[in-house]
Amino acid sequence: MLTNDVGNSNPATRLAGKSTHDADPATGHDPGGHRPNGQPDSKSRLTRPIERLPTEIVLGTHNGKKLLEMQRLLSPLGIDLATLADFPDALTVEETGDSFSINANLKATRQAIHLNRWTIGEDSGLCVDALDGRPGIYSARFSGPEATDEKNNARLLQEMTGVPTARRTAYYTSHICLSDPQGNIRIACENYCRGVILEQPSGVGGFGYDPLFYIPEYDQTFGQLGAAVKSMISHRARAMRQFTDQLLRIAAG
Repeated sequence: MLTNDVGNSNPATRLAGKSTHDADPATGHDPGGHRPNGQPDSKSRLTRPIERLPTEIVLGTHNGKKLLEMQRLLSPLGIDLATLADFPDALTVEETGDSFSINANLKATRQAIHLNRWTIGEDSGLCVDALDGRPGIYSARFSGPEATDEKNNARLLQEMTGVPTARRTAYYTSHICLSDPQGNIRIACENYCRGVILEQPSGVGGFGYDPLFYIPEYDQTFGQLGAAVKSMISHRARAMRQFTDQLLRIAAG
């Protein structure tokens, strides 16, 4: 159920958290993509006209859960989506960039050239205001080389020990881009979803930091929200809607 009730007994709801539907003004920037006074405005651009809509696109990841999320969003366009698991000779692309956009571009362009296929690159992560935007681009490996979701969540909770509810604000970022087989970025989109970091996990759905990422408007974490709701409000869903809007404009001529 939707709620913005500042009298709600849940302290995170009483935070009067910023709406997941409104972008905050952007001021300041650091390499992790953190904006200390709010999340940045969403971005979307068609960098170069596409002559023909591709019928198959490779998603530059082995992450099956990301594949499921994106399949739900791209299937209405009639586009077949493959992952790197379908290509035994796929490259291992090191995320050496200092921003979500650079890492997404690396994933897209290098795989596209190597596989000679249209490729989506996506990089996403959690930016926590009280941690100056960390873990940011290091979200997947926050707890070290042998990182798992459980270890990353445990480290986040450890670093947030003693941080009051009013300062536990955070936002997820997703940057998505499309490369043609020649390595040219044709579409680039970035979007966000704000929430609050709980003091303990709640819910078993999703992945990453989802059980800790609380959405005041729904009084649930990403780990509790069903796929239907998450496919509307998540950072990745918002970026993918921008992405598919660009593809639809191309298909319309």
